[in-house]
Amino acid sequence: MTEDSGIAGDGHDTAAEREPSWRAQSIGLAAVDTDDAELLHGWRSDPVTAYEIGIWPRSVTAMRERIERDMDDDDRDDFVVLLPDGTPVGHTALSAQNIVNGTAQVELMLAPEHRGCGHGTHALDALVDLAFGELPLYRLTAETHTGNAPALAVLARSGFVHEGVSRAACLHRGRRLDLAVFSLLRPEWEGLSRPRAWDA
Repeated sequence: MTEDSGIAGDGHDTAAEREPSWRAQSIGLAAVDTDDAELLHGWRSDPVTAYEIGIWPRSVTAMRERIERDMDDDDRDDFVVLLPDGTPVGHTALSAQNIVNGTAQVELMLAPEHRGCGHGTHALDALVDLAFGELPLYRLTAETHTGNAPALAVLARSGFVHEGVSRAACLHRGRRLDLAVFSLLRPEWEGLSRPRAWDA
């Protein structure tokens, strides 16, 4: 997960035509489609993104194939984060969903020109409300590098609890990096005083 991710650029040709499938305080979530391949590829190709979420940028074709594969995966839901005017500002996902155990992992990536505006917190809150308000999930987890201060702050603002550190869990540029592990349980979400996405 990263708050420090993305690419310069103004987005998506069909952004204004998109209808969010889930609305929240200041953003909407629209299901990722194959037409988003270039947009997501651009964000993931940014060096900061590659560092923070530990990915190896691949081709647009590979991104499109991945989207198509993920669309058939019942254990994953991917969304483009949209502003009210339809501008795409990031990507978020519920991955590794296990309905039997009620668990899933959250992912978040923002474009650099839209960082520091609160969109990350609102997007994560919206995703959490979807996970607990519409799905029978009980535990959400997130991981990010221990030095990724913006992502750590977003997780804390959204109510996630720091569980510990996975030592040397990621290899990047020849160095082993630690990952901070966070979680949010349904009772903790129920105790949050903030408005829910459906109250927006």
